[in-house]
Amino acid sequence: MGTMTPDARTGTVATGLAFALVSATAFGLAGPLARGLLDEGWSAGAAVLVRVGIAAVVLAVPTAVVLRGRWGLLAANARLVTLYGLAAVAGIQLAFFYAVTYLDVGVALLIEYTAPVAVVLWMWLRHAQRPGRLTLLGAVVAAAGLVLVLDVLSGASLDPVGVLWALAAMLGLAVYFVVSADVENGLPPIVLAEGGLVVGTTVLGLAGLVGLVPMTASTAPASYAGSSLPWWVAALGLGVVCAALAYATGVAAGRRLGSRLASFVGLSEVVAALVFSVLLLAELPGPLQLLGGVLVLVGVLLVRAGEPAAAQPLAEVPPGPPVVEDARR
Repeated sequence: MGTMTPDARTGTVATGLAFALVSATAFGLAGPLARGLLDEGWSAGAAVLVRVGIAAVVLAVPTAVVLRGRWGLLAANARLVTLYGLAAVAGIQLAFFYAVTYLDVGVALLIEYTAPVAVVLWMWLRHAQRPGRLTLLGAVVAAAGLVLVLDVLSGASLDPVGVLWALAAMLGLAVYFVVSADVENGLPPIVLAEGGLVVGTTVLGLAGLVGLVPMTASTAPASYAGSSLPWWVAALGLGVVCAALAYATGVAAGRRLGSRLASFVGLSEVVAALVFSVLLLAELPGPLQLLGGVLVLVGVLLVRAGEPAAAQPLAEVPPGPPVVEDARR
């Protein structure tokens, strides 16, 4: 890797933040958009399988174009891609699916989104990237915001089995941030995303075939706040926006920001989910939830301010056409 000027580094971080916000917004849309299908009889497993399956199909051609016949690159990183697909795609989905059968959704999400803490600890122990005071303060502020946004102060009960599943989802999310930020493997972001989606689709499909995850669907229109969409439009939205775009831009963000900062920016997903719940489901947040959203954003800004320049990867993307831009066009 060559050196970068301060202006180039600033531009790289700014681009990374933009990618991270696009990714978080796309992920945040998934819950409210899927709700329209779930209310019409879709199982969570079927909605997730359609989501990642469509995304794998959408990214197939751009991935082939970016690889330009360098299929050996995939073979050389088969273990990494498999880990990414098992943990960051299928693992998160399956673990969260089981977690919410034992826990309130808000509690399960709160546990899952402790992933940035796990990332901070991993980067500290594995790479000696000790967090500064602003990073720690930002983590505390963001955590307080999550508690308010997810409304888990209303006396929700904790089932130990559900907590274990939610912790498994948290580990999968932490793997997503750490692997996405790895710039040493030579895989373009879109290739890593596509490989993980193919693995995830295969695992989820097999889980459905053996009855591990219920798979039911309906052709009834999906309803949203007084209007409706054909089921296939909602399914395409889940696949193209909430998976293909979300994963591709998420990997691109991790390459530019590093796993630690990217994981905290990813917390803005809960804020996006809150906004889309208002727009699509007419579920108005309370004052404490709005305050929580503000605290999450303030926490992210504090973490950004506390990140040392040396800890941020230079994110020189491997030669070839602009990877994520190809996935988005």
